[in-house]
Amino acid sequence: MLDGSGRQGHQDHRGTPEAPGRVVTLIERSFWANLTDDHATTENEVWGVAYRIEASKVQEVQAYLDIREINGYSIQYTPFHPANSSHPTTRCLVYIGLPSNPQFVGVQDPQKLAEHIYGSRGPSGENKEYLYMLEKALEELSTESGDEHVRDLADRVRRLEPSTVDKAERSKSGEKSDEGAVHRERESWQHR
Repeated sequence: MLDGSGRQGHQDHRGTPEAPGRVVTLIERSFWANLTDDHATTENEVWGVAYRIEASKVQEVQAYLDIREINGYSIQYTPFHPANSSHPTTRCLVYIGLPSNPQFVGVQDPQKLAEHIYGSRGPSGENKEYLYMLEKALEELSTESGDEHVRDLADRVRRLEPSTVDKAERSKSGEKSDEGAVHRERESWQHR
């Protein structure tokens, strides 16, 4: 867990330049405190995973991460508090989002954001898949690690999914699924 940071979405791997996806990033608590968000939190912590890199691999791994993460981020060092309190707090390198980055989108209406995520896809896959995996990963870290904003957003996106019952009913009645139409509509929307 990190102190003094907040999460916010920005455009990246789960979309295209024409229809950018949304991913979370860490931003400074001081900036987050000035935003008006429907998911405002009083928590002064962000849950995540820290990796210990072998000393012989540090330069190689950091060079890779700098290419992948550096667009719009600054490198900072911050205390990391393991969920298991018997492990010591350690200092770790994190990539912190910069609000000055053109990809930083700031606060968005939660329902419009969910609709955007539902329709976005990029080189790394569907934006909704990223959101669902993030929600699951956060919930599995600790009993305290779930994120209200991520959970609410994932629930909103799930409500946009055609229900399993609807698909089964269409199949039984011989009605063609509209999934292809939805996919075609999403593709054309992404290429506008």
